[in-house]
Amino acid sequence: ALDAVMAPYGGFDHNDQTFRIVTRLERRYAEFDGLNLTWESLEGIAKHNGPLIDGPGSVTGPAAGEGRGVPPTIAAFCRDFDLQLDSQPGAEAQVAALADDIAYDNHDIDDGLRAGLFTVAELGPLPLVGPVFREVAERYPGIDEARLIHESVRRLIDRMVNDLLAETRRRLAEAGPESAAALRALGAPVVAFSAPMRQNDAALKDFLFRHMYRHERVNRMTARARAVVRDLFALYMEAPDHLPEEWRAEARDAEPAEIARLVADYIAGMTDRFALEEHRKQFGSDGKL
Repeated sequence: ALDAVMAPYGGFDHNDQTFRIVTRLERRYAEFDGLNLTWESLEGIAKHNGPLIDGPGSVTGPAAGEGRGVPPTIAAFCRDFDLQLDSQPGAEAQVAALADDIAYDNHDIDDGLRAGLFTVAELGPLPLVGPVFREVAERYPGIDEARLIHESVRRLIDRMVNDLLAETRRRLAEAGPESAAALRALGAPVVAFSAPMRQNDAALKDFLFRHMYRHERVNRMTARARAVVRDLFALYMEAPDHLPEEWRAEARDAEPAEIARLVADYIAGMTDRFALEEHRKQFGSDGKL
């Protein structure tokens, strides 16, 4: 929802928001805003999914393959501290990106089954996932479903991690980078799934998109959450005095675009529970999704 309401004010990018938190919004040190993170950590946050620009040059150029500019906070930071946005991220960031994929995929299988959004039988035709569930069911006849799910997800994570390790070792041996800089200069990431595992992963993501992320129950909750964010954003934009004092102080005499960014920062930092409670207090709703 923040993507939509911030469209007139420069947009909202989730990765850029994370970067704002660690470089601007955290205020713990006497001499500077943000956290005291290393160059490698900041680089990994900025481009963990790959290069943001096609080649050396202005960081305001189009992002690789996406036809948009580099997100504003990252672009501003790079004018003072070059994060080499045209190169591959470091190996640690590449590992983090795919570890995130493995965790999301498998936790969503677990959550979707337990929530009743789809069944074990519906997972059957999927490559990798279906065979692993059948393998566990055949190995442990009569196993109850909760144990079946846990054991199958555990094995899926193991298969994906081992595939990642094997393919990464293969790519490292083939490319032979002798330093972190040489690894960043490669034309492709070295941390990756094999081609068959990428196909398995794509099939699983497609299944989850159709059966979970676009499920009618999830859609109803998402629509309600969007409405809460839109209402709160409109309220704070029209009446910044509803913001806490430290945020009100920053909004005084600010331009509309600056107030919008401030309001987006405030809402983005809310937990679900806090956002619903704040909406209930301001609008008298029951706060339920």
